[in-house]
Amino acid sequence: MADAQEELRNFKPTKDFFIGIDSDGCAFDTMEVKHKECFIPNIVRFLELAAVSKYAREVAEFVNLYSHWRGINRFPGLTLTLELLAKRTEVRKRRFVVPQLPGLKRWVESESMLANPVLKKAAEASNDPDLALAYAWSEAVNQTIAEVVCDVPPFPFVLESLGMMDGRADVMVVSATPGEALNREWEEHGLKPHVALIAGQEMGTKKEHLALATTGRYDRDKVLMVGDALGDMKAAEANNALFFPIDPGLEDESWERFAKEALPRFFAGTYAGEYMAAQVARFRALLPERPPWRDA
Repeated sequence: MADAQEELRNFKPTKDFFIGIDSDGCAFDTMEVKHKECFIPNIVRFLELAAVSKYAREVAEFVNLYSHWRGINRFPGLTLTLELLAKRTEVRKRRFVVPQLPGLKRWVESESMLANPVLKKAAEASNDPDLALAYAWSEAVNQTIAEVVCDVPPFPFVLESLGMMDGRADVMVVSATPGEALNREWEEHGLKPHVALIAGQEMGTKKEHLALATTGRYDRDKVLMVGDALGDMKAAEANNALFFPIDPGLEDESWERFAKEALPRFFAGTYAGEYMAAQVARFRALLPERPPWRDA
C-alpha cells in the first residue's frame, strides 16, 4: 500500500525558514461559497433534512464558518452539525428525528486519515450504511465544488506575500481540503510555483503535515503557520511553531498586515512574543464556542 505521507517524510529543506499556509478561507475566499453552495445543500439532500433545512443551514454555517470549529475536517464537521441540530429547540418541537450516523462517528474517532479514499475502503469492508452515505455525500460535495467553485482569486496581498517569501522560506500548503482541489486552485491562479509542496487531507492532519515536514529540520522560531481557524493555530502550537491568523471577515486587512508587518518581523526574528499574542487575542475573539441560538 502506498504511503500517502511519503512526500512529507522525504521533504528536504532548502531555506532556513518554513511557512505553512492554509488554503480555503485563508489564501482563497472560498470558505463561504464552498460551504453555503456545496457542502450544506448536499447535507440537506443526502440526510433528508428538508423539513428543518433552515436550522440545518444555520448550524452547519456556525460549525464550519463562524465558530471555534471553523476549518474542521468535513467528516467530524458533519457529525457535529447533526449532533447540534438534534438539540435545537425548533427541531425538537417539530418532532423531527435528525440522523446521527453512529457508524461515521465511530470511524471519525478511530481513523487518523479522514479522507475519501480511506472512507471508501472502510465502507466497502464494513458494509456500514452510515459510511456509505457519508462517502456518497462527500463525493457529491467534491463534484459540486468542481462545478461551482472556479475563478475565485486569492485574497489581496497573498501573491505579494508569496513573492516576499521566494528565496527566503520553504513554503507549503497545509490544508484539510482534498489534494485535487488544492492543486487545481493553486495552479489556476498561478500560486503553485511559489510552494514546495501541497499537502491535503489525504496526507493526514495539519498537525501531521507540520510535524513530518519540519521536525528536526528547522529551528522552531523559524517555522510559521498562517491560517484562519483555531485548528491551524493548534497545529502550530502542537509543533512549537509560530502562528499568524487570517481573521475571518477581515481577510484583506489581515493579509496586508501580514505582508507589511508580520512577515518582515518573522524574518527578522521579532514576530514572537507580544506582537504575536496581540494577533492571536484578536483572532480568538472572532470564533465563539457558544451557538447564538442556544438557550441562556
